[in-house]
Amino acid sequence: MPYDSQNILLVAGETSGDILAAHLLQGLREHGCAAHVWGIGGPQLASQGMECVASIDALAVRGYAEVLGALPRLWHLRKSLLSKAASRKPSVCITVDAPDFNLALAGKMKAFGVPTLHFISPSIWAWRRERMAGIKAAVDQMLCVFPFEADLYQTAGVPATYVGHPMAQTVPLHPNKAAARAKLGIDQATPLIALLPGSRAAEIKFILPRLLGAALKMQQKNAALQFVLPIASDALRQQVAMCIQDEKAQSLVIHCLQSQANLAYEAADVGIIASGTATLEAALYKLPMVITYAMPVSSWMMMGHKGYLPWVGLPNILCGEWVVPELLQVAATPQALADAALLLLDAPQKREAIAARFNDLHQRLRCDTQALAARAVIRML
Repeated sequence: MPYDSQNILLVAGETSGDILAAHLLQGLREHGCAAHVWGIGGPQLASQGMECVASIDALAVRGYAEVLGALPRLWHLRKSLLSKAASRKPSVCITVDAPDFNLALAGKMKAFGVPTLHFISPSIWAWRRERMAGIKAAVDQMLCVFPFEADLYQTAGVPATYVGHPMAQTVPLHPNKAAARAKLGIDQATPLIALLPGSRAAEIKFILPRLLGAALKMQQKNAALQFVLPIASDALRQQVAMCIQDEKAQSLVIHCLQSQANLAYEAADVGIIASGTATLEAALYKLPMVITYAMPVSSWMMMGHKGYLPWVGLPNILCGEWVVPELLQVAATPQALADAALLLLDAPQKREAIAARFNDLHQRLRCDTQALAARAVIRML
């Protein structure tokens, strides 16, 4: 059966997965694949013509304690997908991000005889290396976005292809801060801090208050400071507004953006950013940053001591050194975050050195990801 008459099950988790999968789907269309694509996605995938039978918000869960509470809903969602797959008989199952949910789903699909492809390797090089056996059982092809990952999988017997990181292709090598500030209506001389607490409701709850507390402390030392805060989805807007009110942060000059995180990265002088894909995107925009994260104590205790690397943030991991500071959990106090951000803001030479290091990283990750990923899927079709 030609691939233009088939259907593809695609399941993307989180905002970053929606963006990455949309690049893949665009690449498929550009290579002549007219197969019907359906599954779990967000606005980016929907804009590429995907039939979203459920929203990515359903998979926006992080941390052991939170996952335990969401298990019945996640099991029901997976059962519903498998039921639809049994009737639609997809030719390929593509899973993007959300490894705990997606690898279990891929294993079921592979057992049904459906070829499986996973885009964005779980961070087994950083923690939970024991997952490799499960990945090998569930995945027919792994698409890797970092150069060192493919060899790791090939050694373990998992077919893998390095496709580069799609953001490295779409983000300009030379950001235009002046143009970004003009779009936001922010004066060129204004010191500007980007605040990015994450894209999940739990992250807004546990991280945003610390960021707002840091912003208030920074404002006490520099009254000219302004802040830019991208809000990942409409669903989070009210929660963000309530948090600003609860933290008595109305005195801050905060430019709240609906998504548009790229404008925040490009316009800001320094960022305070929750660990995750956002830190990599900020690095591609050459933004000096303080990386942070916080979660419920129970989740932190269960996840503690599982890492293999001294770093948590992707920019530090990929550079193999402490390029930017990381303040996590109990260390992520408003005062510590404020002090670290102000140290960067007041050190232009340090910021230039960080930007140069990030430029080298950008060059290494820059490939024609859409084409490479699309060809891997088409080979499976």
